[in-house]
Amino acid sequence: MNSSPDNQKKKHKRRVRYSGTHPKSFHEKYKELQPEKYADDVNKIIQKGNTPAGTHRSICVNEILEFLQITPGQVGLDATLGYGGHTLEMLKCLDSKGHLYALDVDSIELPRTQDRLERLGFGPDIITFKQTNFSNIDQVALESGPLNFVLADLGVSSMQIDNPERGFSYKSDGPLDLRLNPNKGMSASNRLKTMKQNELEGMLIENADEPHASVISHAIIDTIKKGIDITTTTQLQQIIEKALHFLPEKTKKEDIKKSCQRCFQALRIDVNSEYEVLYEFLEKLPATLAKGGRVAILSFHSGEDRLVKKSFQKFYREGVYSDIASKPIRPTAEECYSNSRARSTKLRWAIKA
Repeated sequence: MNSSPDNQKKKHKRRVRYSGTHPKSFHEKYKELQPEKYADDVNKIIQKGNTPAGTHRSICVNEILEFLQITPGQVGLDATLGYGGHTLEMLKCLDSKGHLYALDVDSIELPRTQDRLERLGFGPDIITFKQTNFSNIDQVALESGPLNFVLADLGVSSMQIDNPERGFSYKSDGPLDLRLNPNKGMSASNRLKTMKQNELEGMLIENADEPHASVISHAIIDTIKKGIDITTTTQLQQIIEKALHFLPEKTKKEDIKKSCQRCFQALRIDVNSEYEVLYEFLEKLPATLAKGGRVAILSFHSGEDRLVKKSFQKFYREGVYSDIASKPIRPTAEECYSNSRARSTKLRWAIKA
């Protein structure tokens, strides 16, 4: 005789134990992946200068808020929502008056951030979420009207980097994907199949200033010509490491690490057309700002910073911007010490005439 549903108890499934004393893989870090439930444990990780898995620590928050001078009743845009750290602070400045538009192309992280902010009490009356690229800022402005403030954080979020399923880092084995929106476009693995050696070499130089671009590009294309698909992050990392076997033993490990970082960065920029998208955003930006509107942009490598700097200078010369940053603002030494991912950050700003 079958027992009734009321008498049936759901069998408790124990969490799979990880080997060793501390979790190492992304999915084993169950406390870090549930910051609301294990707040004390997460705070300990942050105090050690690390970023908990599945989260992101916003950079230059005080400097951004000091410049934007957000007041209740204004209309603004967070062009790159991410984990929502900057967004939350800007919402606090609005004090439930005005409106904030928040954009992100990431179909995986956007719903999670939206859910977090809504649980904190920020609903459609104060914030509008849109899954779209920030190059579509002109379309957003048709709905929002002139923007009083705009923030664009051009960095890849930590939760994207740390999740091996996204393929943003060689530190964990995963599919070689690198797309900000995994449902759109071509993965990095497939992109490599379409490239010739001179094209790949040029991309590694232009997107990441890779000093060993010629050797690495030859090794990658040679592997593909042999009929071997490069489908995982570990495969690509091993090809780069093998190609750089000639480096001096004293600095080999660190030099290979830096080359891997640069190659993954270059591929990510290419796969997501990041330079083209940023250029389009910067060209459309002035027309979306209200008079006296303020824009702050965080960049994380020289290519991005160059584009932002040149755009701001161009529109300043034309009288479109009344003032621009004469030099980038850098994170404080204290912030760089507590968050290593802040070290390469540059903050530039402009004010609409």
